[in-house]
Amino acid sequence: MDGKVCLVTGATSGHGQAVAKALARLGANVIVHGRSEERCRETQHLIAEETGREPAVLLCDLSSRDDIDRAASELLDRGQPLHVLVNNAGGVWQRRTESVDRSEMTFAVNYLAAFQLTLRLRERIEASAPARIVNVSSDMHRMVSLDIDDLDLERRYSWHRAYSHSKLALLYFTLELARRLWGTGVTVNAVDPGPVRSGIGRNNGGIASRMLPAVMSLFPPADRACETAVHVATSPSLEGVSGRYFRFMTDKEPGVRRSEPELGRRLWELSAERTGVGVS
Repeated sequence: MDGKVCLVTGATSGHGQAVAKALARLGANVIVHGRSEERCRETQHLIAEETGREPAVLLCDLSSRDDIDRAASELLDRGQPLHVLVNNAGGVWQRRTESVDRSEMTFAVNYLAAFQLTLRLRERIEASAPARIVNVSSDMHRMVSLDIDDLDLERRYSWHRAYSHSKLALLYFTLELARRLWGTGVTVNAVDPGPVRSGIGRNNGGIASRMLPAVMSLFPPADRACETAVHVATSPSLEGVSGRYFRFMTDKEPGVRRSEPELGRRLWELSAERTGVGVS
């Protein structure tokens, strides 16, 4: 990975930080994304101390379309290639919340942001080929079906349904983008790291956030859980492999309807309308 430029979203803690550290250890020039400049600088210092390689920083609030466009433009203006994009950032909201753009927050951050950022950077990634896009999903996607008529879950909301729904949408995006990028030298795959010791969900407050540290302490540490994402992002054995789903280092069949590609195309169209990218 010497000299390869890798952007990891949600890299200031947990799984994302572990992925960023692992890529830096392999010699990559890592770009750490986060919302908070303070946390980004802390992560930058941590990675530099542990690996001897100081990552760059990209600040962005992934719940805002305008801020995603600003951050993407800033990154493109730096003039660097982009060999690996790891769409890792995610969150979960106990109560239904809307983003500044009026999308359900879990769907906005976990899925729409990845769609918009990836497609804003698409030309640069293609120009950097061979390149890889890794979308961090979850096996919780198997718990739901894609409700194309209620993507914002206005009719029936629960945090676990919202999270599962967003990760299922990310899988449909993975398959559709892999189809569209076939032959370009850019591969697109999804991964499930399994349970990860992280800070996800602590933004909710209340009893749930107080219980999370105890629950998370039972999960594997992020440095171990990140192995699948790092493998898919870097392994020579996966050169040319695209449109697949990996869990615990193994290629698994995802819980999506491969026989109904029109569902993925319809989701793409609706996502393009919301984000202003990916129309063609």
